[in-house]
Amino acid sequence: MSKNTNQQSCSDCQDLDRRRFMKTVGSAAIVGAAAPMFFDSRFAHAAPTAQSSAETAVKQFYQSLSEKQMLGICFPFDHELRKKVNANWHVTKPSIGDDFYTKDQRALIDTIVRNITSEDGYERMIKQMEDDAGGMSEFSVAVFGEPGKGKFEWELTGRHLTLRADGDSVDKTAFGGPIVYGHGEENPADNMYHFQTKQVNEVFKALDAKQAEQALVKKAPKEDAVQVQGAEGTFSGLSVSDLSGDQKELVEATVKVLLAPYREEDQTEVMEIVKAAGGVDKLHMAFYEQGDLDGDKVWDIWRLEGPSFVWHFRGAPHVHAYINIAQRA
Repeated sequence: MSKNTNQQSCSDCQDLDRRRFMKTVGSAAIVGAAAPMFFDSRFAHAAPTAQSSAETAVKQFYQSLSEKQMLGICFPFDHELRKKVNANWHVTKPSIGDDFYTKDQRALIDTIVRNITSEDGYERMIKQMEDDAGGMSEFSVAVFGEPGKGKFEWELTGRHLTLRADGDSVDKTAFGGPIVYGHGEENPADNMYHFQTKQVNEVFKALDAKQAEQALVKKAPKEDAVQVQGAEGTFSGLSVSDLSGDQKELVEATVKVLLAPYREEDQTEVMEIVKAAGGVDKLHMAFYEQGDLDGDKVWDIWRLEGPSFVWHFRGAPHVHAYINIAQRA
């Protein structure tokens, strides 16, 4: 079974950035102006449950599987495959586009993806899947546990993307576990996630000389080194607690931008986990001199990390981003 790994250009990504993303988070968040505070309860929504729209579709998908299909893509909830994370792998052998699945099952898979993302996030990930692998048909899915009868998780994997839906089965863990996103386009102007680097660099530009010196680190850690460290962890870069009020608001607006491609329920769970670990003040920001494309000092590799939060973005030569957000005792 072949996998298309051609890297196609993304000439319309900038239009998508302007049209959809500005609509989703608002121009105030993009430039760090007076955006709603990250932990403002007025903007909270319930965290995912087994009755959420994506999880309901997961249950329907599971119930539609034949015995042969279950043998191919279903595993016990605690299976080691559920805990694996990589920017380019397939959790199961059948591709979504294979005859292994029916037309209705493929439609349910699309529904799940649509319901674990925002409107912009869905369009962005569909475009990324097309650019990097030839479309969603070249990705793979698995089900861990049994939806409707205890803990469960649905997972999609493939080139530069891992998505999960677990109905909060994985306790105090956002997104059901570590997730991945990326884009194979190596020209920053055409990479659909370069807007995040530009937003994060707005924070760097707002730092004074001493803060910038603390925030800038020569060498980045491994991109998949995203184990949550807890309160006793050691974090590189600059502590958000050392920032002014205006600078903290810019960090909060930046986190909102990063989370915007995902459904509101997952965003809320992230907020709750970070708040339980001490809030945004416990986060650190690191910008890495390594991988500075074109030597323009727009730092293409950066990391936002705290006791319960790791967001590692490697934007050189193209984007690989690993996210792991979980409350650790």
